Amino acid sequence: MTVDDRAFEVARRWFRTGRRIDMRELAAELDVSRATLFRRVGNRDRLLGEILWSLAEPVFEDRLRAQRGSGAELVARTVGEFVEVVNADEAFREFLRREPERALRVLTTKASVVQRRTITKLAEVLDTEIRAGRLTPPLPVPDLAYLVVRIAESFLYTDVITGEQPDAAKARQAVMALLTPPRECARELERG
Repeated sequence: MTVDDRAFEVARRWFRTGRRIDMRELAAELDVSRATLFRRVGNRDRLLGEILWSLAEPVFEDRLRAQRGSGAELVARTVGEFVEVVNADEAFREFLRREPERALRVLTTKASVVQRRTITKLAEVLDTEIRAGRLTPPLPVPDLAYLVVRIAESFLYTDVITGEQPDAAKARQAVMALLTPPRECARELERG
């Protein structure tokens, strides 16, 4: 196993148990210099991003596979359930509580592998639904995927951003409102 793989596995294990990832401690645990560790895995933010993506991607894929329906409903339910599952993850919530500014930087900025990869995954879903004729996009797919991810982030990190409680149902409703023509949207929201 390479230094990269070992560093990732140890850091991921630490993250899952709520332990703060300290690069000095990680280098010591791996018996390598900090310079070697940085050369192999990048800085702490990059390592955290990779760890967070390794945890988020299977959740997104599982939620997508579990969905019934298509079009706007498929996308909205997938996003809503993704927000719900991630929000319930205690290690993730602990990271947000302990390091809110870093968490938002690692998760939501242009340098974020998490945001970039989530947008890419969502764009693939949107493309599939559009090509199948099950969704008429109100925006070009790249813009739409970005906006849907930002909606999900808004309702996932609400406690850090505004102090309110995260709300997966609101994320689902907002995505449904964005992707559904007004009359259909009103009917769908009434059904819950």
